[in-house]
Amino acid sequence: MMKIKLVCVGSIKENFFKLAIDEYAKRLQKFCKLEIIEAKQGKSDNENAKAEEYAEIVKHLEGYICVLAIEGKQLSSTEFAEKLNDIATHGGSVVTFVIGGSFGVDDRIKRTANFLLSFSNMTFPHQLFRVLTLEQIYRAFNIQSHTPYHK
Repeated sequence: MMKIKLVCVGSIKENFFKLAIDEYAKRLQKFCKLEIIEAKQGKSDNENAKAEEYAEIVKHLEGYICVLAIEGKQLSSTEFAEKLNDIATHGGSVVTFVIGGSFGVDDRIKRTANFLLSFSNMTFPHQLFRVLTLEQIYRAFNIQSHTPYHK
C-alpha cells in the first residue's frame, strides 16, 4: 500500500478545516497510509521564514517528493491520478507532498523535488490548501479505482 506524507508548514486553527481534513484522512485509509506532518512555521515576517522552515521540512522528505508551488505544472484530476499511478508502478511506495508557509517553499526544497505541482495560478489560504490537496489525492485514488466519486 502506498504511503502518502503531507508535510505542511503551520497548524490548522479553524475547526471546520480540521473536520474536513479528518474526513479525507478517514476516506483515504482504504487507498493508502496517510501521514500528516505539521512543520514549525518560521518566526520571520518576511522571506527569511522560508529558510527557517527549510530545516523543519527537509527532515521529513522521503520517497518521491512533490512540492506544491505556483510555478509548478498544472494537471487535470485525471492526469494527477495517472501521475500517482506512474509513481506507484515505478517503485514509488512513498510520496511526500510539501505545502510551504506564507512565503512559499525554500528553493533548496524545490531543487530536491521530483515534481513541482500547481493547482492554480491563484493563491489559497494554507489551511484550505491542505484540504484541497487531500481531496485531490482522494479523487486520484477514486479515478484509479473507477469509482463514481470523480463524476
